Amino acid sequence: LFPFRCTTGRGPERPKRIPGRPARVLIVEASPPWWSDSGEVLCDALDDFLTLASSLDGPCRIPLLSLYAISRRQECLLPFAQVRGNLARLRTCVEELRSISGEGCIREATRAGELLQQAVLDALQQFRQYMSHRSTSGHGTFLEVTVMTSQSGCGVVRHLETALRDADLVSLRRLLVVQILTDGDWAQDSSSHEAMPAETEDCLMCGPEVDLQRVGNSVLDIEMVLKAWLQEQGGDGEQLHLLLPGDAAPGSVPVCIKCDVQERAISPALVHLSPGLGVTADGVRDFGPVGEGSANQRRMPPRLKAIKALRADGVCESLLFGLPLVLHPTACWQLDWDDMEANNKLFHALCHTLQNHDWYLLLQVEPARGAAASSLGVCSHYVLQPSSALSLLLKPVTSRELLLPCSLPPPAPSPAPDATHTVQACLAQLDEEFVFNPLCLSSKLYQHLRDPLRPLEGAKGPGFRLPRQPQSRHQGAAARARARATVAPVPPSHGPPPPKASRPALTLLGSGRAPVMQEGDDKDDVST
Repeated sequence: LFPFRCTTGRGPERPKRIPGRPARVLIVEASPPWWSDSGEVLCDALDDFLTLASSLDGPCRIPLLSLYAISRRQECLLPFAQVRGNLARLRTCVEELRSISGEGCIREATRAGELLQQAVLDALQQFRQYMSHRSTSGHGTFLEVTVMTSQSGCGVVRHLETALRDADLVSLRRLLVVQILTDGDWAQDSSSHEAMPAETEDCLMCGPEVDLQRVGNSVLDIEMVLKAWLQEQGGDGEQLHLLLPGDAAPGSVPVCIKCDVQERAISPALVHLSPGLGVTADGVRDFGPVGEGSANQRRMPPRLKAIKALRADGVCESLLFGLPLVLHPTACWQLDWDDMEANNKLFHALCHTLQNHDWYLLLQVEPARGAAASSLGVCSHYVLQPSSALSLLLKPVTSRELLLPCSLPPPAPSPAPDATHTVQACLAQLDEEFVFNPLCLSSKLYQHLRDPLRPLEGAKGPGFRLPRQPQSRHQGAAARARARATVAPVPPSHGPPPPKASRPALTLLGSGRAPVMQEGDDKDDVST
């Protein structure tokens, strides 16, 4: 799964890498009879990769791509073109590559080497012409070439280093040869690499540096080689500084550990064609009821089916993404009391069993009942983790399509004693907490959200008035109605208060008569 990498020869000093993503050139050697064994597998991997790469949002990861095929002749199937949003054209090129026949045989191996050399030189010339006629904004100003072949990897590397010794490689950042091996080719190619003559290596010291990578003849292995294009390649400078406390003396310099950052998977949020449920778990709304129905008809909640039990120590945290959700027994009032009691017992038993066996559950989203086969969408998966409390933790897990290559070197048996002593002395100065309390952390988010209001507050003065916002006709009518209904307050008076008005007297004229109100000299009677 994780192919090894070796480098033969050391070329002249390369130009300093410019920040940004490089343009890519893929040269596929489709010469018979090797193409009949690896052609279908390579085309399937390339089709899957380009489908994903052309559908990603966010920063551009592959600004330009060109595709060459070498069979009995050299052919440029795709001149430099953008990858994002160009899936139809990219798949057409893959089908053209798939249509190359793998029957027959090329007798002269030197002919295939010359075509491969010419393809590299033609790609460099095409890139220089493209960059001279187009603005460089948004595109990388350097190039990386990947050659995929089923021939002897070391032989191809030696030929390219010799043939490209005098070529103009200023814009070339890396040249990678990927050898696709079958089961019987691993030992044979490894022994041929060890038997490379020393004088041959000495004569290649002036040639370009070519990297060699060997992978198996499978869709997954080749797909991982291509997905490395989506990752940020470091090497010119460290990407993160990890600071540990220095000596206890005041003014001491912290210990700095320089690190590079590597993505483990593609975030599903970058796939602009959102397939619906299960891609993210950023909130409870992602698990709302599915399906359409009337207001009185109860809609079924999504169903997650357990398909595997996983050992807790066998799950890598880098494969989980998104915000976790906490599950607890339902308190839905529509359930009967007996059903709710039985559900609580089952939930408690599940938490207890998973915690005792140190297990996780792998869950798969089941399609909605009655859904057509064409509307099933993406099949999403989750990991369910137990806790000491009566609750479970639900986390989305990445799938094969979004997984990126990650080849980590094995650690040494034990670190250096002086480095261990330095790190232990730094960590001894930190306060240790047995229980993490997030309430002790503050991100200053409230202050950041209020920052846009500071210019307005600072401009307030004696005659400051906020600018009036334009109102629509409906809003203006509502404002005038509110203005008419507003009663102005009575201004205070410094003189004596005005006399209170006398209350009119009521005179009862009889049991069947209505009361008559008399006020002052008014002689009018009100009766019924």
